[in-house]
Amino acid sequence: AMLRLRLLTWDVKDTLLRLRQPVGQSYAAEARAHGLQVQPEALGRFFREVYGAQSRRFPNYGHGQGLSSRQWWLDVVKQSFRLSGVQDEAALTKLAEKLYRDYCSSHNWEVLPGAAETLSRCRQLGFRMGVVSNFDRRLEVILSQCNLRHHFEFVLTSEAAGFAKPDGRIFEQALRLGGARPEQTAHIGDDYSQDYRAARAAGMHSFLLRAGQGEGPEVPPEHVLPTLSHLLARIEK
Repeated sequence: AMLRLRLLTWDVKDTLLRLRQPVGQSYAAEARAHGLQVQPEALGRFFREVYGAQSRRFPNYGHGQGLSSRQWWLDVVKQSFRLSGVQDEAALTKLAEKLYRDYCSSHNWEVLPGAAETLSRCRQLGFRMGVVSNFDRRLEVILSQCNLRHHFEFVLTSEAAGFAKPDGRIFEQALRLGGARPEQTAHIGDDYSQDYRAARAAGMHSFLLRAGQGEGPEVPPEHVLPTLSHLLARIEK
């Protein structure tokens, strides 16, 4: 069955870009540059804990609760370091602001294998392209720094949309931006509930990138991408 697709929407983190090293390691390296010794493993564990708590308390970067995404992140970074034993508030502020800036650059992000080639090919085939990502306002800059921004007609973050995946309203906004109906659109991402299931619930086609992730919920094999390069065979019918 030929998919009559016009628009492809893309998740970013762990679909097109990934962190060069675990958060605990890059945070600890930055702390060392400021003369502070922190255990990377512990720091990583505290970061996950704090990030989870902050996400539950202030969903989508505190959108609608009067928080800026910058403030949201500065709080997460400072609290992760506090739990790791750093008490000096002036040092915490410096560290947090430096790390907030650093995560804007290709210093901390790398393009996944096959991503640039696949995006180029999809554009050559005439698909319209957009990003739909649970991310803050830094995403445009990150994509530019990693030389991927030019592939996309729009970059829709959850911060800008006011809704985060799996909320269907972020996909509705993307369809309006891309000028396509749901059945003419496919979303590509690595998260079963936020990407695959949510896009399908919005009436779109979807492909799940499962780079060696082993067993998850049952997804028809023709919707699974072992690597990004597999996408072309699925849509070039």
